[in-house]
Amino acid sequence: MSKLPHSKGVTWEELFFDLAFVFALTQFSTQLHEDHTWAGIGRALILFVPVYWAWGGVTLYTNQRDITSPLDRLGIITLGLGSLLMALTIPRAYEDQGLQFVVIYVAGRVMLAGLALRHLPVWRSLFVGPYGVFLFTAPLLLTGALMHGTARVVLWGAAATIDVLSPWVASRLVAQRHVQPAHYAHRYGLLIILVFGESVIQVGAVAAKEGLTLVQLVAVAAAYILVSVLWYAYFGYGLSDFRQALEQARDQPDLRRTILVYGHLFYSFGIITIAVGLAEMVPEPFHALPTREAMLLAGGCALFLITFACAHWRIHHTIAWRRLGAGAACLILVPLATLMPALAAVASLIVVIAVMVAAEEVTVRRRGDASHGANEVMPREQSDQGPTTEADAAPPST
Repeated sequence: MSKLPHSKGVTWEELFFDLAFVFALTQFSTQLHEDHTWAGIGRALILFVPVYWAWGGVTLYTNQRDITSPLDRLGIITLGLGSLLMALTIPRAYEDQGLQFVVIYVAGRVMLAGLALRHLPVWRSLFVGPYGVFLFTAPLLLTGALMHGTARVVLWGAAATIDVLSPWVASRLVAQRHVQPAHYAHRYGLLIILVFGESVIQVGAVAAKEGLTLVQLVAVAAAYILVSVLWYAYFGYGLSDFRQALEQARDQPDLRRTILVYGHLFYSFGIITIAVGLAEMVPEPFHALPTREAMLLAGGCALFLITFACAHWRIHHTIAWRRLGAGAACLILVPLATLMPALAAVASLIVVIAVMVAAEEVTVRRRGDASHGANEVMPREQSDQGPTTEADAAPPST
């Protein structure tokens, strides 16, 4: 197994692949906008997990290889096409396009496994590595696609559960390979940028349909500010911390599963629910939000901040009181948001998160820590070394 290249950066192929993933994010927001009952949220999450796992599989693959060969480039572009086609089926996956969704998804996973494992001498790694989890989920997905109603939801839910548990199970079965911290953290940072960007698009699309009155413009501005303070919290005090933790961790595979793979599943879905809540606010900003919409908006902020606090605990083993306090305040705002104008609820969330960000900034400056920075697009390390031990040659785990 050759060494990983030094200072691997994100490639144009990866960015092109991400374009199709943006469309999938838009489809999830649209689905939740049309049905944000508890059942609707659950169904959306069940679909989101395999799509997120497909993106994560490609990210792991590109991190471990120098994808400059024509076959690799063609493979990434083709996987992007698969993501686009799969995204088209999301709105009606629980109706008449379930089979199309599953067939496209499984075909993409088979192709990725073939690309990733084609140089390995022992194909048994397919059964315990991250690329072969479809062998266990595909039968459930295909069976569910042939059924209807509750049976489909239950079977697909079981498949999503297997996806979520697969990294933990694989870590008990095979030695884990290290990733390049700068590239891997950068890819997940780009994922959050994509989800934030989709939330802005969702709000803008709703505002354009409603007409650009002064009230709507103020509502859009408030929505943008809320997204901006969440963005600043993540990129100002999160991403660089994640990268440094990966570089210094004694057990890097376990840490990256926790703060990147699992953590960003919650970050992403939380932002999607926030986008739906903001889109519900824009048409009538002076009306109180219904309970479900308030839960999507304030609850999504709480999920984001509490996940942020959990990541801090996992890295530093100290309690992030500011993040936990802000998350708790967002939860308190869930019932309050049903009693006040929606615009006031958004303004309250902005204040809560802005205060947390300001407190983080004061703490960082007092500590004299210059490692954070929301304006850092790509880390400046020049010596990311790949693993060279035999233990690292085992198939990686997502």
